[in-house]
Order: sequence, then structure tokens, then C-alpha cells
Amino acid sequence: MVRTKAELAQARAALPGRVAVVPTMGALHDGHRALIKRAKEIADSVIVTVFVNPLQFRPGEDLDQYPRTLDADVAMCEAEGVDLVFAPSEREIYPDGREDVTKVHPREHGEVLEGASRPGFFTGVLTVVAKLFNLTRPDVACFGAKDFQQQAMVRRMVGDLDFPVAIETVPTVREPDGLALSSRNAYLSAAERRTALAVPRAIRAAQAAAVALAEEGVSEHVDRAERVRGAALAVLEAEPGVEVDYVDVRSDLLSIPFAEADAARILIAVKVGNTRLIDNAPVVIQKGWTPDV
Repeated sequence: MVRTKAELAQARAALPGRVAVVPTMGALHDGHRALIKRAKEIADSVIVTVFVNPLQFRPGEDLDQYPRTLDADVAMCEAEGVDLVFAPSEREIYPDGREDVTKVHPREHGEVLEGASRPGFFTGVLTVVAKLFNLTRPDVACFGAKDFQQQAMVRRMVGDLDFPVAIETVPTVREPDGLALSSRNAYLSAAERRTALAVPRAIRAAQAAAVALAEEGVSEHVDRAERVRGAALAVLEAEPGVEVDYVDVRSDLLSIPFAEADAARILIAVKVGNTRLIDNAPVVIQKGWTPDV
């Protein structure tokens, strides 16, 4: 493990072949393990970054409470054969302070969904990812599909700013009962954990609605989107203890609502107790499609 940019530069220079980076905020779980495994499949050397990025937290969010388990994170990385862990301090990444730094601002598609609920979030994400790409100089970077809008925003940034980095999206890893793995799941009490299962149930309801629409041959685009969204929303609103932030159905570009395309995603954000959870999954209005959630 290295902690400084100078140490990283020296260690990075010694890595052979194609290099993959897995950017994380630590508190690693099996979802991160899947990212590491995929990185090892597509690259010769793997770097994992562990940095709780303060720039993407708004005042009143859980920056101070966010789980920090660096020793366990490094142990997981060692067990998975990671070549290099970069775990810098805030001062190392933002030597002049988090606010006094040149920032990467998203385009209009960064102002919907997570961007609307958490103003400034994607500016923080894109800024730190840009810095980490410049520091680690990867050929490929692995991101999880659970943070679907985030990986879409990173993909757009890479294209717009000509970063020589391929973006690999790795499928969401779920518990056997369907709950998407997240570091923030650690905040949930046992009762809240049961309540949170409304989220994967809502996704399954949305996908079932999409299958039904395909069988019915419904062609009105607005009606299709509203019926899929409504199926998910009904499940969430029927569950006491779930506070809905948003439920939306959008094209993979995220900047426009789901309309003429046969493939889109259901995207959900809720609060259960004090814990904010997000999830998403594909919805395909096409005969013969079988959901996998």
C-alpha cells in the first residue's frame, strides 16, 4: 500500500502490462471483490484506490460517519491479488483544500436523478476520478452498475476530455434476497434491512410490468414508461418506513426520459431510516425478455 502521490508514481512505473484501476471509497465488500476479479481478467496489473472523497458529500451528509475499514480493505485486496493499493489522505489529494481546486463540472445529464437530489455530487465525483486517472494512468477502469448514473457520467467525461481510459461496467452484486451490496448497508438495523427489501421487490415489479407490456404489444411510449415506473412506485409507497426520493425510467444515456427505445433502466433512490439507498436494473419492452433480478 502507498499513501502519497510520489510513492504511487514510483510503484506505478514498475507495474507491467495493461493496468486496470478500481476506484473505491473503501469499506470493501463482495461487490468490490467482483470489480477486482473483473479487473484481473482484463488487465495484467490492478490498482485499487481507497479514498473517501469529501468533495462529493453535501453538508449534513454522512462524510464523518462513512465506514472506514482500511486494514480490512487492504487485506481483501491482498487476498484477491491486487498489485497496488493507493490510500491517500485528503491533504494528499487536495493540498490546497477541497474547495480551492479546479473542478470538473458535468453537463445537463448530471443535473437529473442523483444530480438533482444531491447538487454538486457529480462535480465531486468527476473531479476526484479525473485526478485518480491522472495519478494511476490506467488503461481501463472498473465501475459497478449499481451506481449506474455515476459510471455513465464517468464514461461521458472520458469521451469529452479524451482520457485514454476504457470504462468497464461490472454487474451489480446482490445478497441472496436481492438487496444490492453497498457500504451504506452497514448503517441499517435488522428491521431496516428487512424494509430495504422493498427496493429489489420494486425493481422486480417494474420488470414484470415491462414483460407484460411486451406481451400486450403496447406501443404508446409515454404509457409504457409510466406503467413501468408506476409498478415500482406502488411497491415502495406500500412499504412503511420507505421514503421515496425518486423512481424513474430512462434511456441508458440518462439525459432523456425513456421514450422510443425498447431498452431502458429503472432507477430508484430511497431513504430507509437515515440510510439512503440507490439501485437500478434494466427494463426491456421486448417479447421473450427474462429479467435476471
